[in-house]
Amino acid sequence: MPDKTHWFADCTWGVFCHYLTSPETPADDWNRQVDAFDVNGLAEQLHAVHASYFVITIGQGSGHYCAPNATYDRIAGVHPSKCSKRDLVSDLYDALHPLGIKLLVYAPADGSWADHEARKGLGMPRHWNDGDFEFGTDAHWGQFRWVEFMRNWEAVCRDWSLRWKSKVSGWWIDGCYGSDVRYPEAEEPNFRTFAEALRAGNPESIPAFNAGVRTPVIHHTVHEDYTAGEVSRALPECEGPFVTGQSGHKDRYHILSYLGESWCEGDRPRFPDELVRGYTKYVTDKKGVVTWDVPIMKNGLIPEPFIEQLKAID
Repeated sequence: MPDKTHWFADCTWGVFCHYLTSPETPADDWNRQVDAFDVNGLAEQLHAVHASYFVITIGQGSGHYCAPNATYDRIAGVHPSKCSKRDLVSDLYDALHPLGIKLLVYAPADGSWADHEARKGLGMPRHWNDGDFEFGTDAHWGQFRWVEFMRNWEAVCRDWSLRWKSKVSGWWIDGCYGSDVRYPEAEEPNFRTFAEALRAGNPESIPAFNAGVRTPVIHHTVHEDYTAGEVSRALPECEGPFVTGQSGHKDRYHILSYLGESWCEGDRPRFPDELVRGYTKYVTDKKGVVTWDVPIMKNGLIPEPFIEQLKAID
């Protein structure tokens, strides 16, 4: 297959932000928060640090999302809708595109898991965060293959993809644990059908499916174009521009870690500038790609200590 990630490698590095709220947040409060997001101010910050792309969370487990989605509203049946009235993703694109900054989006594989009202409509009977499942055990992941939910969630993601089309250059899908049994290659729904939904509006967009922290960085499925690369506190060795699976399929080498104390947390960077600059250069010199997660404020701006460290990378 032709490599679709040349542009991603040319970007070298970018910025990731978790823009989220709690499940208890009323829909009106969420709309006010999203309406207050300063897309032009964030775009100016990203341009000033020479970031080539930006990744924003559409939402996560809370059931709140930063863009409208009529398919989600119909299936989940939550009223008033917790999808924002403002299409923050489109507005971000409008601010970033003139500056030459690409836009990618984060979406969970198991959206709205903490919103029990939405779960009923979506067809998610239980979740591993409900408190009766322990990671790291041999528990049977097949109990979380919810075919109804997966088909519904594909439809939700397809709706967003068709809305944004070429505005979104890639997807980072979280929570693909136990994928051998939850997304079997020989039975739909699976990664193939999920990837088709993500690419519905832009066949050239590149997805990655994250199965958790993996070091060394792994190829996960033939239906992704770059490695999810969640490495948390590790900074692994990069052996080259691609990670090759047993099938021969190549993923662009990409890692994702955080500059704060954890994902979207911390008042100051945990690393010295020299380390962040040096490690970024080490990976990108080998044609890999590095994404750094930083905190983001409710107004959509990145705190100044992290802007200063991002400036030091380039």
